[in-house]
Amino acid sequence: QVEVVESGGGLVQPGGSLTLSCTSSGILASFSATGWYRQGPGMQRELVADIRRDGTTNYADSVKGRFTISRDIDKNTMYLQLNNLKSEDTAVYYCNLQSFGENYWGNGTLVTVSS
Repeated sequence: QVEVVESGGGLVQPGGSLTLSCTSSGILASFSATGWYRQGPGMQRELVADIRRDGTTNYADSVKGRFTISRDIDKNTMYLQLNNLKSEDTAVYYCNLQSFGENYWGNGTLVTVSS
């Protein structure tokens, strides 16, 4: 079983920034896709951003220009840089790893944007 652990969430004011991290017991570079999802209050889980094995990235329209997904292969860690945060970004953020049709999820990290 692949373990996935997110960290870095917290309370931040509108306009602020956070960096989320995701580590795994598996080698991140070996997964076909790795990404970040979020689930806000009363909302369905949605894709925020993902990065493919070849390094190509994809972002939800709502976060383009504000969030950046990246990975450090040597540290086996994926990041999500959140800038210019808005109240509607409040959600639990989940790390997702995909391999051979399997999805692996962490328990999530809560991001709260509030003044």
